[in-house]
Amino acid sequence: MSEPAGRLVWNHSTHISGLIPVLERLTRQPGIKTVTPGALSCSRGRIPQLQLRVSVPIRGGYKLVARKGSSVQEVFVVTDLSQLELEAAIRRCLE
Repeated sequence: MSEPAGRLVWNHSTHISGLIPVLERLTRQPGIKTVTPGALSCSRGRIPQLQLRVSVPIRGGYKLVARKGSSVQEVFVVTDLSQLELEAAIRRCLE
């Protein structure tokens, strides 16, 4: 029996371009329970393509940072995966 897909929480109306399809793929990865996009802000530097990296551990998972152009958005992931396993899952979703 396959593991049920995780859940994507829609609590903000604005997201970095291209982020939602990647997060939807992430919710289908084994071990991912909940993915919640957070605050959107601007940075000085510019990243031409979408980048998603693990930032810090939080209770029950990790905080990720998504960047594209000059936009930065926090993403909170509740998961049983280790940081290395989560980073591998993120790489698969960005391909």
